[in-house]
Amino acid sequence: MKVFLIGAGQVGSTILEALHSEHELTVLDTEQSRLQAAADRYDVATVEGDGTSSRDLARAGVGGADLVLACTSRDEVNLVAGMFARREAPSATTVIRTSNVEYVELWRGGQLDVDFVVCSELETAHAISRIIGVPAARKTDVFAEGQVQIVEFAVEEGASADIAGLPLRDAKVPADSKVAAIIGRARTTLPGGDDVISAGDRIVVIGSPRAALQWSALLAPGGGAVRDVVIFGAGRVGSQIARVLLGQGIGLRMIEVSRERARRVAEAFPKARVYHASGLEPEFLERERIGHAQAGIFAMRDDAKNQYAATLAKVHGIPFTIAIASETVSEAAYELARIDVSVNPRRVTAEEIVRFALDPRTKQVAMLEGNRYEVLDVTTRESSRYIGTAFRDMPVHGALIGAIVRNGSAIFPHGDDVLQVGDRVIVFTEAANVPWVVESL
Repeated sequence: MKVFLIGAGQVGSTILEALHSEHELTVLDTEQSRLQAAADRYDVATVEGDGTSSRDLARAGVGGADLVLACTSRDEVNLVAGMFARREAPSATTVIRTSNVEYVELWRGGQLDVDFVVCSELETAHAISRIIGVPAARKTDVFAEGQVQIVEFAVEEGASADIAGLPLRDAKVPADSKVAAIIGRARTTLPGGDDVISAGDRIVVIGSPRAALQWSALLAPGGGAVRDVVIFGAGRVGSQIARVLLGQGIGLRMIEVSRERARRVAEAFPKARVYHASGLEPEFLERERIGHAQAGIFAMRDDAKNQYAATLAKVHGIPFTIAIASETVSEAAYELARIDVSVNPRRVTAEEIVRFALDPRTKQVAMLEGNRYEVLDVTTRESSRYIGTAFRDMPVHGALIGAIVRNGSAIFPHGDDVLQVGDRVIVFTEAANVPWVVESL
């Protein structure tokens, strides 16, 4: 597939990393330094130019593209670039990135001349709502219309002895689930019966939504469902998170330093309690019993403030913290500060955009561990070498099938089950193996 990418910033770079080995890519950006970095790292064509210039787009060859992705950091540039690309390449699929959910609403109403709009705010809110829904999760995604859940857990001291410290063949693994990977300090393992889950590991589980909750209870005993959340920051991202969580019936408090914004948010969300405060004053945290919340979400624009506020909130008793990481380097800083989960809006946006370049048989993709691993939803074809093969006889080769969808229903296969033509396979693999895995299925 010929992919034309407008914007080589953080989102564009993540998309490049995911797509460069399988597609013919052309990258357009106004900054030569970004283009040089992309050319040095990947085998891609680069053109210095402006996405809002139809002349620059035509000169760069957008007319020959099968897929156009406009993902700069400026909404207006992406919108204009997408519409120009539609004119130059009418047969191409055009996808634009936005940080404003209002553009999504315009697109849904047929008022934007592009094929798809991916909103950073909305993707971030959904990512956080999925994490809130599975206590102890560090990242989670749903596949197969919600029938299959992919969850990454951190294994802490205090995890149930039914799971931790035992060979997997002896562990009481919840039904309808499978451990796809054990990510240890030294290496990642696609586990067998002899492998052991230990404190300090991270694990990736593929299972039913019910099994995901059972895993959460085993790894964080006493956690329970999250029903009381505090959001620090009521800007666009914080407000969108609030809208999604309130829609799930979660009790919500919001803290916003701007008086005017706090007033607007209070009017928009009458079911939430909104405070005009910085959230950094110990007296305020004590007086309003903020530390009694089950989870804190830190959605301020400044990563340093998010980190400090999350650390202070933990001191005052909030047991579970999720912080927005606007910069990639902040994710490592948050981890060192023992913030439980970081969510990078650029990363979750790139993950959603990447799916438009997938093989037609691949319905969905999730990226894990900084794109080192992927979970794919791939439909098998008649020529697959594994059709008719029992799961116990399938070679591993760095990939593990955690679930299949057959006739619309999810199945969590055992050794005697046999792969059939037309099965949708939910498979965990290293990112480098993705082309081989898709081809083999």
